[in-house]
Amino acid sequence: MRTSLLFAAVLLVACSPKKTVQAPTALGPVPSESQLAWHNMETNAFIHFTTNTFTDKEWGFGDESPKIFNPSDFDPNQWITTLKDTGFKGVILTCKHHDGFCLWPSQYTEHSIKNSPFQGGKGDIVKAVSDAARANGLKFGVYLSPWDRNRADYGTPEYITYYRNQLKELFTSYGPVFEMWFDGANGGDGYYGGAKEKRKIDGAHFYDWPTTLNMVREMEPDVIFFSDAGPGVRWVGNERGLAGETNWNTITPDTLYAGQPGITDLLNQGHENGTAWIPAEVDVSIRPGWFYHAKEDSLVKSPEQLFEIYLTSVGRGSTLLLNVPPDRSGHFHENDVAALKGFKALLSNEFRTNVAAGASCTATNVRGELQNFQAGLLTDGNPETYWATDDDVTTASTEISFKEAKPVKYVVLQEYIKLGQRVKSFNIEAYSGGTWRPLASATTIGYKRIIRVNPGDAEKIRINITAAKGCPLLSNVEVY
Repeated sequence: MRTSLLFAAVLLVACSPKKTVQAPTALGPVPSESQLAWHNMETNAFIHFTTNTFTDKEWGFGDESPKIFNPSDFDPNQWITTLKDTGFKGVILTCKHHDGFCLWPSQYTEHSIKNSPFQGGKGDIVKAVSDAARANGLKFGVYLSPWDRNRADYGTPEYITYYRNQLKELFTSYGPVFEMWFDGANGGDGYYGGAKEKRKIDGAHFYDWPTTLNMVREMEPDVIFFSDAGPGVRWVGNERGLAGETNWNTITPDTLYAGQPGITDLLNQGHENGTAWIPAEVDVSIRPGWFYHAKEDSLVKSPEQLFEIYLTSVGRGSTLLLNVPPDRSGHFHENDVAALKGFKALLSNEFRTNVAAGASCTATNVRGELQNFQAGLLTDGNPETYWATDDDVTTASTEISFKEAKPVKYVVLQEYIKLGQRVKSFNIEAYSGGTWRPLASATTIGYKRIIRVNPGDAEKIRINITAAKGCPLLSNVEVY
């Protein structure tokens, strides 16, 4: 009898289902597929080109004659191949700036390239650039200024119809379009069809953005919308190339609108408890101005300056949008090209060899003690795998060990953002000669965080997650 009971007990244990551990659930807002693709692009180019290039202005008043627009040696392939060769993944063209001049032959206005001498009035800059981008594997985006200093009907409901008609032209004739860019410069003095006056609009309501964006989504469902507050990506709050040291990909956009004053800190840093995934895009020009000016030929940012901007944009979890303005010939100036090539060389040199690739890893906690959440996934080179802790563990450490001491200058960290942004603070230590020494401490990680440390050799690197909104999920660690 006792033998039978013992056998039954053993059988019950053997046949009982093993404890299963579920993958972590999403925490807070998460990125859409198009936002994930945008994060992965990392570096894109802005191209400002219009009548301003020929008047030496930054903002035209709208009274410029189309006849002044006549690049002598327009070469979009020079633009795009330069960008491709230096690592850029997409390009956004200023199809219409505040002066209202259109770089395509719009049927809705005479203030366009069709009335310029360029290519006998048959030219189309938008088509040429979009075709060149696609031929070289770059994504194409459009900037269409909501403010128009040329239009007599600006400030009236008729202007909104005009603006939407032009969006229809761009999205149906030049797509696919990966990003639509519009900024907060809205209303002020202008030509306005000869009125030459100052006009004010209600930035929160005049454009009726929800209706406009829904119209665009019907034509391009995966488009990313940039404005001060998104809804796809947000402005970073400055034009200096600086994302916040703390940079949450989430904000609450309900009370924000393009051009609203007093929100730059929120845009720069985001909000830990924001209700929507709207990451920051860092827009900055390679020159002091956004359009080409010969007097700035000696003021092009150096490769070293561009590299610093990379660290304070992509290196803080944002995407870099670097403006490169063509000159009056229709080329990127040789100084700009040299700076871009130097920047690319610096990137390639500084991030040439990831000494953590394939390195062994341990962690103070592994979710359910399962292999599919183990620390070794941090160095496997697969962005779809990640180290995870148990749900109730929000502070934890992981060690990456090298077979021999390695020089360390940069540590790259990435969260598995498909399930949300979680890490609130962390620090990094290095082990050498039997001693752990502190290297750096920081706050958020997000899509990517690049930490530059004082160069030195290390046998191990330890990453300590000191605070997180939920169980931390890290998908990648690289050491250079």
